[in-house]
Amino acid sequence: MLAGPIAGCDREKQAGGQAGQGQANVSAGQAKGIGKFEYVIDRSHKGAAVPTAAFTGPDDAPVTLAAFQGKPLLVNLWATWCAPCVAEMPTLDALAAKRGEAMTVIAVAQDLQGAAVVDPWFQKAGLKALQPYLDPENKLLDAYNSALPTSIYYDADGRELWRVVGAIDWQGDEAKALLAEGGV
Repeated sequence: MLAGPIAGCDREKQAGGQAGQGQANVSAGQAKGIGKFEYVIDRSHKGAAVPTAAFTGPDDAPVTLAAFQGKPLLVNLWATWCAPCVAEMPTLDALAAKRGEAMTVIAVAQDLQGAAVVDPWFQKAGLKALQPYLDPENKLLDAYNSALPTSIYYDADGRELWRVVGAIDWQGDEAKALLAEGGV
């Protein structure tokens, strides 16, 4: 049972704009907070395979998460209109820069307008390691049945170890402990 509300976003409205603050629907985890970051660690999907939903890579080609098997993978679902997502992105970019050889880190935008809003946001944000992946049809968000942001960690064989629902400081001690569980 969730111990309290999570600062997260639900879904973007078709006309653009935020659908409102959502509450994560998870069956396991403990609410935590580090400054402006609030999240739940959910281990209830441990062992689940990557979803088969296709999304778009930085090269505009379709891709699935199965393409990343072979080393650990951290998938972050986010959107430009989601304040907790935006707050988390610099720490995720720093993680990707530091641990890019040991694991793959991808951020998959759930913005309905796709590249038209995500590409300018990336340029303005000045991220150095992350690249824009796009899922304007929200196929991954539907597969995970979660709020934004959500980050899912897979082992090298494509099996889920845990997920973080809400924003976490990827440079913080708890994130480091979580990544160490996967050998990273």
